[in-house]
Amino acid sequence: MSSDTELQQKIIDELDWEPSVNSHHINVAVKDGIATLSGYVTRFSDKKAAEQSAKRVANVKAVVDELQVKLDGSSKRSDLEIAEVALTALRANATLPRDKVTVTVADGWVTLDGKVDWHYQHDAAESSVRNLVGVKDVVNKIEIKPSMRVADVKSKIYQALVRNAQIDASKIDVVIDHGVATLSGKVKSWAEKEQAGVAAWSAPGVTIVKNNIAV
Repeated sequence: MSSDTELQQKIIDELDWEPSVNSHHINVAVKDGIATLSGYVTRFSDKKAAEQSAKRVANVKAVVDELQVKLDGSSKRSDLEIAEVALTALRANATLPRDKVTVTVADGWVTLDGKVDWHYQHDAAESSVRNLVGVKDVVNKIEIKPSMRVADVKSKIYQALVRNAQIDASKIDVVIDHGVATLSGKVKSWAEKEQAGVAAWSAPGVTIVKNNIAV
């Protein structure tokens, strides 16, 4: 088990190593395995990439993202411009049902609303607008309304866990209740916990995943 000081340095090294992140103005603090990122970045995509980079480091139990997005002059856009480009990006994404997602923009913050059938569509909508110039943050309020229900959802999730080489499925328990998948158990890394969550989200009929797995 790494000490907080060692873990802090590992996260700093990972941020420096990640080519998609400009880490010059990112500060890292660690207490009891919980990493807090503060400071600022110049793109929203950097904020999300920094968060994912910290989560990849072994022995990180949780990440608190306090990073601010401060756009430079060339990245600033009016809310109208952002809204127009966001709608174009959503319509260009072939995985999304047409005109099922609405966009609201206020001071660079993009809010997505609507209803889709699958969780991957929920994520695809956010991915479509996350990297647009001028975006400071994305609030994803899209609801998942699955078009099909499967009686053996629990079995399908467990099979997906078994297939994933990164996950020890024997350490994870799955409970399904009205579309809510609750995961519990204990794994060795945050990445393993995240992969288990991804597997659960991929099951048909799942509308919420409660990932209570301990690291």
